[in-house]
Amino acid sequence: MTDLATDTLIAGAALLVGGFAYAAAADFKEREVTDLLWQILGVAGFLLGFVTVGPGGLIPVVLWAVVGLFVIQHLFAWDTRLGPSGERYADLIEIVAYVGVVALVVIALARVGLGPQGVPVSVAAVLVTVLFARGLFEAGILFGGADAKALMIAGILVPMFPNPVISQPASIAPITAILPFSVNLLMNAALFSVIIPIAIAIRNARTHEFHGISGFVGYSIPVVELPRKFVWVRDPMFGDAREQEAAIETSDDDRRRREEIARDLTSRGVKRVWVTPQIPFLVVMFFGAIGAFLAGNVLFDLLFRL
Repeated sequence: MTDLATDTLIAGAALLVGGFAYAAAADFKEREVTDLLWQILGVAGFLLGFVTVGPGGLIPVVLWAVVGLFVIQHLFAWDTRLGPSGERYADLIEIVAYVGVVALVVIALARVGLGPQGVPVSVAAVLVTVLFARGLFEAGILFGGADAKALMIAGILVPMFPNPVISQPASIAPITAILPFSVNLLMNAALFSVIIPIAIAIRNARTHEFHGISGFVGYSIPVVELPRKFVWVRDPMFGDAREQEAAIETSDDDRRRREEIARDLTSRGVKRVWVTPQIPFLVVMFFGAIGAFLAGNVLFDLLFRL
């Protein structure tokens, strides 16, 4: 790796760690992260990418421009600028964009191959990251839009990170090296998420409220604490919970709903309520990113060391 490529990678990694640290703190405190953060990081990653692919010539630069702009369009609410009539076609426009970008990269791979003068590895990695993040979001695995945007930002800032700080077993180094950085990050985050149900179970055991499987996912709190806690109410249920929760767009909307639920339960004489926590997943993703920089894919590392 050239000094220029190394410096660019370090700059991208520094922006990613700093940006994710800020996002994690905001997610923990407010369960909401401003889109401006993702927009700044996305544009920074877009510009840094040109430094890396520029020496390869026109084709890599054009491909990076297309894929980079493809990422950035996810970070801006361009559909609201189309007007009431145009918003109806926003989904169709986005589908066309997805098909067009994927087709362009596939055709380029067939014509010029993968490499510095053809399709840069970073272009392929970023495209895989976008498809991966969007697929997980549509499947409901990445619940919040901020989580999907964060994954895309990780992809554009650090498309690949083949050599983590801590040396890896020779058996898994090639696997980690060919996976986009974002994939290693998310697999680490998924692994670290196992701590959450364990912590909930320990809490319930200490308060003598552990009752089977539900003891790993929820706990009870006083109704008066509802407005101050980032939780989903599960028992007693309030209204059509799942649909109402899916319709929540801001932390203020969420707080108002919890206040409404607290008033209703108090009027009915309910003192305690069973809840599940709203996981600040950006906090987990931050630690997943740190794990990816230090050890690559922690899950694979553990499995191959057993």
